[in-house]
Amino acid sequence: MTRLLKIYIYKPGKKEPETKITLPLSSLQISEKLLPSKVKLSLENEGIDLNELSGLFAKEGPKGTLIEVENVNEKIEIMVE
Repeated sequence: MTRLLKIYIYKPGKKEPETKITLPLSSLQISEKLLPSKVKLSLENEGIDLNELSGLFAKEGPKGTLIEVENVNEKIEIMVE
């Protein structure tokens, strides 16, 4: 079964994500190039590097929620399923 990296971006006070992104881990380096610039900027602002994550998941890695980052502008949740 293909493992998926999921990125959810929430606006303050919202229960549903404004942006949902699902990327297959097996093609993360290619998929990263297709992300909207707004999403890339949000991740970069929080120091999250998808290329680095790709290397970490080349082998079997953890599952579930990896990180949640929240500031006054948004909340970012990154998980592996």
